[in-house]
Amino acid sequence: MTSTMSEETGTLREAGDPLANWPYPPDGGWTADDLDNLPQEGPNGELDFFKHVELVDGALIFMSPQKRFHDVVIRRLASAFEAQAPENLAVATQMDITLGVRQRPCPDVLLIDAALNHDHDRTSYAPVEVCLVVEVVSPESKLRDREVKPLRYAGAGITHFWRIEDEAGKPVVYVYELDPATHTYVPTGIHHGRLSVEVPFPIEIDLADLLS
Repeated sequence: MTSTMSEETGTLREAGDPLANWPYPPDGGWTADDLDNLPQEGPNGELDFFKHVELVDGALIFMSPQKRFHDVVIRRLASAFEAQAPENLAVATQMDITLGVRQRPCPDVLLIDAALNHDHDRTSYAPVEVCLVVEVVSPESKLRDREVKPLRYAGAGITHFWRIEDEAGKPVVYVYELDPATHTYVPTGIHHGRLSVEVPFPIEIDLADLLS
């Protein structure tokens, strides 16, 4: 029986072991470019196992199954953006942003340069190509969405960041804008019931519609 060596533990794995072909960290750790070369299947043959994985501070983050709230808010928000965004902006959902060698998060909704809208081979965008990132918070992502990712997005110079929370079954939107002097986000509003902002473009959303 053949076996493979685990680069992580230094132990041998038998060929029948479902972890025999697991993508162990390469020398020096994971980089943003590595995400384009992950296998299509998981260790037990799960299809699209690596479809929803991101790289934050050099660590692979696997996204857990999401509540219906998460899915519906993403789709309805993207639809609202598409209806109201100016021609120079396009909408993307759950696409990566390469912030650096060890940073490739996957925000839930993005506003990108419309010139990129028809580049269907892209797997990631650069910060200069992104106008706004939106994270819809789930129970397992609270720390990353509230504390870790905003620091990384701001440090990369992305001008606008929104965080959407499920509060008693209703979406509440926390809106932030980059302070260019400090390279940190400044809160500009907490929106209950209805969102109305002038930047990055004039937009109004009845937040109840995100779940209707």
